[in-house]
Amino acid sequence: MNSPNDAPTSHEPDIELTLAEIERSLEQFKSRYAQVKRDLDEQAELQDQLRQAQASYRREKTPAMKQEVRQIQQRLEELEITLESQLVSWGWVRETFWQVVRFGGLGIVVGWLLRSWAG
Repeated sequence: MNSPNDAPTSHEPDIELTLAEIERSLEQFKSRYAQVKRDLDEQAELQDQLRQAQASYRREKTPAMKQEVRQIQQRLEELEITLESQLVSWGWVRETFWQVVRFGGLGIVVGWLLRSWAG
């Protein structure tokens, strides 16, 4: 005997596609999180190096020390830009926008229907 759960439904492909999309999103999130964590660790390490290089530069003002300070500062700026771009996800903004449009539009339609029904 077949149980009702054995028969495929028309919703199974949709559910499978949705699950696959969720898994992809989760993997992307994990990857982005790991990258942010690595960048934050590198940023902390570079800030320590920068403090040490600045202290050394104050003691001995050599062109090599000045160049090292500049290179560390430049790498820190690059990391800050990278971190900012990784933390802001345009996909999230786009998805939120369409959610607002969808549910806001639905709210307007329901409001019109209620108004015409009541009035």
